[in-house]
Amino acid sequence: MSVATGDARFPKTARLRKRVEFLKLANVRDKTAVKGFLLVWSVNSTMTARMGITVSRKVGCAVVRNRIKRYLREVFRHDRMLLPPVDVNIIARRESALMDYSDVRREITRAFRLIGTPPCSRASCSL
Repeated sequence: MSVATGDARFPKTARLRKRVEFLKLANVRDKTAVKGFLLVWSVNSTMTARMGITVSRKVGCAVVRNRIKRYLREVFRHDRMLLPPVDVNIIARRESALMDYSDVRREITRAFRLIGTPPCSRASCSL
């Protein structure tokens, strides 16, 4: 068993943990929708990207919800250095319950590329 080191970890400083942090993102205009997920983000004052995950019971049973969260944490763990310093909340939709890891990785990576770009550029990128 290997120990995760360096930027491949998911420390507490890279997570949105408090309700206040999630509420700050509730009224933000910067959003991106991809298949199965809605990403809401805002620039933060820290020097790293931070992620929060929202998966409601409408998505599926506890087993399904936990699997989706594991997939999202793993994708973020590997790709967070590609993101600007933002707080991002990933909201899972019902279609995410049917996705496997490769599907989740493809969609979230595509959404991460759109974070930080102006809205008019996002429209041309999604074609």
